[in-house]
Amino acid sequence: QIHPVESGGGSVEAGGSLRLSCKMPKSITNYNCMGWFRQPPGNRREGVASSNGVGGTTYADSVKGRFTISRDNGENTLYLQMNSLKPEDTGMYYCAAAYSETWCPTLRPFGTTYWGKGTLVTVSS
Repeated sequence: QIHPVESGGGSVEAGGSLRLSCKMPKSITNYNCMGWFRQPPGNRREGVASSNGVGGTTYADSVKGRFTISRDNGENTLYLQMNSLKPEDTGMYYCAAAYSETWCPTLRPFGTTYWGKGTLVTVSS
């Protein structure tokens, strides 16, 4: 199995913070693109942030300045630090990983991409 495993979701009040983790079963240096996506209730999945592993990151406009994506190669883990959370950040958050860097700049995944089962984030007003 090479699918990511997410953790760190929970319920917070608006203005609060959470850190999501995405653990991979093997070295994340193998994955040239890793990212976070979310699906708000009743809406389609959308891209949140991506990392190409060599310093390149992409963020959705709605999270710029509030969320930070990072990798810990030693822990085989991708993180998403979420600050100043808003009720509209509520949703199921998914981690994705791909050997190719193709979708990193666009946050529109295609091709062979490995998905986790998600972790739920709920932000109350």
